[in-house]
Amino acid sequence: MAVKQNVKLDARRIRADFPIFEQLEEGKPLAFLDSAVSAHKPRQVIAALKDFYENSYGNVGRGVYALAERANAAYEQAREKAREFINASSPREVVFTRNTTEGLNLVAYAWGLDNLGPGDIVLASELEHHSNFVPWQEVARRTGAEFRVIPVTGEGELELDELERLAGGGRLKIIAITAVSNSLGTIVPVERLIAFAHERGAIAVIDAAQAAPHRRVDVQALDCDFLAFSGHKMCGPSGVGVLFGRAELLQKMSPFLTGGGMIRRVSVEKTTWAELPHKFEAGTPPVAEAVALGAAIDYLEGIGLEAIAAHEHELAAYALERLGELPGLTLYGPPLERRAGIVSFNLEGIHPHDVAQILDAEGVCVRAGHHCNQPLMHKLGVAATSRASFYLYSLPEEVDRLVVGLERAQKVFA
Repeated sequence: MAVKQNVKLDARRIRADFPIFEQLEEGKPLAFLDSAVSAHKPRQVIAALKDFYENSYGNVGRGVYALAERANAAYEQAREKAREFINASSPREVVFTRNTTEGLNLVAYAWGLDNLGPGDIVLASELEHHSNFVPWQEVARRTGAEFRVIPVTGEGELELDELERLAGGGRLKIIAITAVSNSLGTIVPVERLIAFAHERGAIAVIDAAQAAPHRRVDVQALDCDFLAFSGHKMCGPSGVGVLFGRAELLQKMSPFLTGGGMIRRVSVEKTTWAELPHKFEAGTPPVAEAVALGAAIDYLEGIGLEAIAAHEHELAAYALERLGELPGLTLYGPPLERRAGIVSFNLEGIHPHDVAQILDAEGVCVRAGHHCNQPLMHKLGVAATSRASFYLYSLPEEVDRLVVGLERAQKVFA
């Protein structure tokens, strides 16, 4: 997951693909610095969604008429694109979900409830988004397993020296870890954690919501057991996500949801399940959204994940430099070389929500709050932060506008 610096993209040309940037906010061009929460959509993705609804929409796995067959083919083609995107060995290992949260809950409940018990250890970290923290906390409570947390340093990096201690005194069964922190941009050495889990007979679950849209993710190279990401953070539509799971693990798991579409046979006496991956796709799946996600994957691959990562790295470097010049501003997170395109900060004496409102008046969008990371906020000793996050359409002058807006906030609240 290293950043390559020798590939360039043309962010100004790319912005022309995004209709949202044609409008003005407060009479100014939109400076959207909140792509970590959700990314905007290019015309190519919007067109794919529109075309499918107008010409090929039908339910999948049910009809035998031509329209349904076209819809089914498009849906499975999208699955194959997702498989290639993360280099899974088989489309059977690619389950469509609503989002990363559903994918992680699927693993927590469908795998966790059947495989955890008293004496077992579930290991997460203080960096985790609530989606990869709360489900494991809850499943540990239900099964009697012990939920333990890897602490972070003051710079927001994992204290890996604590691993041996945390894994002791019981049976380590699972490590649930983010690849990139959504609050601080910390790039986590997931390969080391996955290897640590496997050496002890445990499995590794990766939250790739902030990684997959921005840098190459290869599940075979990582050797992870499960990995989840969302479409809406990678220029795709909301309502669709992907869960990768090793086929041998998925095969042994009970379904997370039951109902139509995921069964082989139902009788009064017994129900048997469909083959992978449909066993985990109960009900009408997000068909159109999956097709549009396939278009988003094509779009990102056309630009190049390496180019996107390099572009965001440059913007993060520039933002850290400019923000570091502001008096009374505290920056959070690791050094640049171990940081993705996310910068969190606080202005002394000004609540992040007030900062965000002042910036909004300047046409600059940032996130303000605890970012679904309350344990991390507690560790940092704050209730909330402001967060600027970059993507393939972000520009250096948007960082300049961010700084101007922060200077204005300081004057307003002086």
